[in-house]
Amino acid sequence: MSDPAPVQHFIRSIIEADLASGKHAAITTRFPPEPNGYLHIGHAKSICLNFGLAVDYQGACNLRFDDTNPEKETEEYASAIQEDVRWLGFNWHGEVRWASDYFPALYDYAEQLIGKGLAYVDDLTPEEMREYRGTLTQPGRASPHRARTTEDNLDLFRRMKAGEFPDGSRTLRAKIDMASPNINLRDPVIYRIKRAHHIRTGDTWCIYPMYDYTHCISDALENITHSLCTLEFEDHRPLYDWVLDQLSVPSHPRQIEFSRLELHYTVTSKRKLNQLVTQGFVSGWDDPRMPTIHGMRRRGYTPAGIREFARRIGISKSDNVIDMGVLEGCIREDLETKVPRVMAVLNPLKVTLSNYQEGVTASRAAGFHPNHPEFGERDVPISREIWIEQDDFSENPPAGWQRLTIGGEARLRYSYVIKCDEVVKDTEGRVIELRCSIDHETLGKNPVGRKVKGVIHWVSKAHALPIEARLYDRLFLDAEPDSHKDRDFLEFLNPESLTVVNGWAEACVAQAAPETRYQFERLGYFCADRYDHQPGERMAFNRTVTLKDSWSK
Repeated sequence: MSDPAPVQHFIRSIIEADLASGKHAAITTRFPPEPNGYLHIGHAKSICLNFGLAVDYQGACNLRFDDTNPEKETEEYASAIQEDVRWLGFNWHGEVRWASDYFPALYDYAEQLIGKGLAYVDDLTPEEMREYRGTLTQPGRASPHRARTTEDNLDLFRRMKAGEFPDGSRTLRAKIDMASPNINLRDPVIYRIKRAHHIRTGDTWCIYPMYDYTHCISDALENITHSLCTLEFEDHRPLYDWVLDQLSVPSHPRQIEFSRLELHYTVTSKRKLNQLVTQGFVSGWDDPRMPTIHGMRRRGYTPAGIREFARRIGISKSDNVIDMGVLEGCIREDLETKVPRVMAVLNPLKVTLSNYQEGVTASRAAGFHPNHPEFGERDVPISREIWIEQDDFSENPPAGWQRLTIGGEARLRYSYVIKCDEVVKDTEGRVIELRCSIDHETLGKNPVGRKVKGVIHWVSKAHALPIEARLYDRLFLDAEPDSHKDRDFLEFLNPESLTVVNGWAEACVAQAAPETRYQFERLGYFCADRYDHQPGERMAFNRTVTLKDSWSK
């Protein structure tokens, strides 16, 4: 993995200062997703940051699953996340870690807090707790159970663990400051009763720790040096530090926040992505229109292109709202130099070459990339009947038209100049065939005495392979579909985000394996589908990105 030089940002400056001062001999970061859905482009930014810093500073990055909410977590999601991290080009340090690995330690630390008079068992209902918490302008009120003795709290907490009480009937709360201007410090819940089967611990536990309590201790137990998270956790940092300050943990990591990624023309809320899946607006989490890493991979996006996108958008505390064109541009630039080019026709119009002569009309070899001869070449065969794009013919061409028209000439890419002599129409007046003649003196050279500027792509009807092309576009028509308070984001779905067409491609793609990428000349970049493409049987190609940004104003 050889990417461009990293861009300096404030987190790098912090790390470099910590290393230079001797505060840390090496850095350890972590990527801590919850296995309750597939990762999206925002997670890709975090992956590139956490794993990338570990690579650049010869440190380590842990992969740790935050599996504290068992009702929504599955092995499917956990496996997909590991696959995504590897596909993006990164490896985690040691074994995969899980918050559940630390459940016994987290419980013991909770008893420590109780023993120090810093946690208590509360009987308030969630509704009552909200009422007692106060508001941004009014302080909270102490729970009537806040004054329980240490002995009572230890007894009740152990009975919670033993399963004596119903779900939701009691919680363990940290005892901090009900008058704090930071609501996160108003005696936050750190344990709740929840009887739910856990993907790793089964039914061993009926109490589960809350994220804010679990995360900081997990970081400390793993000796994380820099705990990087998005800005919505900035107000949680005092709680992160408070918990660690009260306990005998092996380290005290530094939490640092950065702005999350907001990408135009999509949504990154897991709830809304799940809604798109469950209500059938997309075919699944890996639908190529989805901003998930699985979806982007299936569409044909490249790991290097996504890493370059993460590098280009940078890391800061300011809003990180990025136009989709930036991401598509990074993918386009990566594919430009790395994938072979072939011809395909997706809106076919039959052309009959009237003076085609078997044994005289010749084929030519053509390279797969004009700047990369090492990609090799293939034969581009020709036959009496060929396919061209419907759009490459016009009966009433506009000014400057350089493609086929009645009596006009154009060059077939890698082949002859042809002239349109006759148009065949159906009973409704639609053009269904062109009859053209070949200038046999123009194979590999210009015609004598005239200039032919237009070049069109084509395939031989006798040799071409039938393909299914999925033409993907942006999933939403609005740049910020979930920003309208009075409208449902689903109202902005793009009805033309997927168009499926049947076309033809050069025979050289016959053995293309799933996830093989091509530039279909003049049409865009395409990728053989991960699952539906079967070489020699069903040739299914997803349009990854157009050759130019068709959305730019």
